[in-house]
Amino acid sequence: MSEVESVDSTKDYREPEFARVPDADVSPKACWNYLKSRVPTLLAIPAKSSDEKAALKRLHPFEAIKAMNRHQWNLFFHGFFAWTVDSMDFFCVSISATDIAASLNVEVTSITWGITLVLMLRSVGAVIFGYCGDRWGRKWPLCVCYILFVALEIATGFVKNLHQFLAVRSLFGIAMGGCYGLAAATALEDAPQVSRGFLSGIFLPGYSLGYVLATVFYRGFQTTAYTWKALFWFSAGPPFLLLVWRLTFDELDYFKELKEAKRLHNLRVRQAQEARDIGEIPIEGDEDLREITFTSELKEAFRTEWPLMIYLIFLMSGTNFMSHGSQDLFPTMLKKQAKLSPNALTVTNVVVNLGGCFGGIFWGQVSEFFGRRLAVIFCTIWGGAFLYPTFFRYTEAYIIPCGFLLQFAVMGAWGIIPVHLTELTSRTALRTMISGTAYQLGNLASSASSTIEAKIGSQFPLPGLGPGAYDYGKVMCIFMGCVLGYLHLVMFFGPERFHTSIRTDFMKEEHDVDSTFELDRIISPIPHPELDEKVWTSHTERKQ
Repeated sequence: MSEVESVDSTKDYREPEFARVPDADVSPKACWNYLKSRVPTLLAIPAKSSDEKAALKRLHPFEAIKAMNRHQWNLFFHGFFAWTVDSMDFFCVSISATDIAASLNVEVTSITWGITLVLMLRSVGAVIFGYCGDRWGRKWPLCVCYILFVALEIATGFVKNLHQFLAVRSLFGIAMGGCYGLAAATALEDAPQVSRGFLSGIFLPGYSLGYVLATVFYRGFQTTAYTWKALFWFSAGPPFLLLVWRLTFDELDYFKELKEAKRLHNLRVRQAQEARDIGEIPIEGDEDLREITFTSELKEAFRTEWPLMIYLIFLMSGTNFMSHGSQDLFPTMLKKQAKLSPNALTVTNVVVNLGGCFGGIFWGQVSEFFGRRLAVIFCTIWGGAFLYPTFFRYTEAYIIPCGFLLQFAVMGAWGIIPVHLTELTSRTALRTMISGTAYQLGNLASSASSTIEAKIGSQFPLPGLGPGAYDYGKVMCIFMGCVLGYLHLVMFFGPERFHTSIRTDFMKEEHDVDSTFELDRIISPIPHPELDEKVWTSHTERKQ
């Protein structure tokens, strides 16, 4: 895995990473050199290269907030609420699993298969909607996701048996899988580089906020005649509002610029091909005469970034195991094992998941000081310290504060992931599909988390607490200890592209003066009005 320096617009931090050109090098020597660099690069803290005043600025979000304009805030909040609503719809099953099981006359374990199917099929949605998002834009595929959310949440409330429930939730998994990549792109791609760490810390904990909303609304509908069914019917409303909101503004500036850069690049190629065909200019080889197509981008991404793609699957598997392992069965543990009252259950779930919201904001900003890898490693250590009191002390005095601090670490690590994924996939135009698919393949790997915990937990019955009570806390504690250790190692051995520009190579080419001079030499013999207007005028302005 040969390494090159990242393009860093801040000019204060460089991190070796996988090479893009010409191919990923996985020779033994390159791998050994990469492994030797893990400790030095981990300790190459970005703030150390700045003066003390500049370093301290990284610890507060003032600069990040100040850099955002109205358009960028609109995009960010839309992406944030899209992910929050997506999460709320998902957790409607987790929070009401016991009621759904009783209504459909099945065991809770059977309902957890609905959660598992959603997680398994999210990777299918990531590929489908990621393909559409990278090819036709972020706007309309996201609108289609909203329409599916509305229809499938209403349908869930009308199911009559387990088979219907599993079928509807499977379709929901496909729609949910498409939402993450599109929502993250909407929230972050148009944002200034200095703001992305802070925004990432807010964005992903929308997942915890979705959990909080599902908990609160479930409690509100719990005393109604339709209980969990009313919860699902109600949850169809927020995605409809998001659909209306998304229709009020245009495509992302980043995607429009990307599309224009591709068009101009292909125009240059066609002009050069015409010049070569008529013999006006000699060009050796076909390297400079390749038009950019979606197929060529896909082939190039797999050819040059396949080691990174494999790593992303390992990374996202660990982070997904961490969140699902600590959250999906948590309400059941509180209800069946800790025997909390309905009000106490609601308060505990809300406070614990608010810890995730605050943790994402805190650690997202801290990653601007320490870097992405080191910040996540700190989160795994922090989380490990609060496993025992969270899962072995069954009183509100322990569970609420310790659960708060556990989710502060879990979602703190998650808060760093969106910007880390964006930076790691900075060298490809297929960011939505690659990052979304890696995220959802991680979900696929972790899809059986709740089912595994429920199955193993059922081997430890607690007869003194009544029927259906099992020692879920013991299982969740051991499970989470293994997951946090795994994620610690994955982050240690992984790459980092801190503050790398998200502009792809050909986008940089269209805006780089030296590259334009070289292209002038190739295509200048062929006059073209559109080329004159779009390229030569821009080139002249840059030279002046």
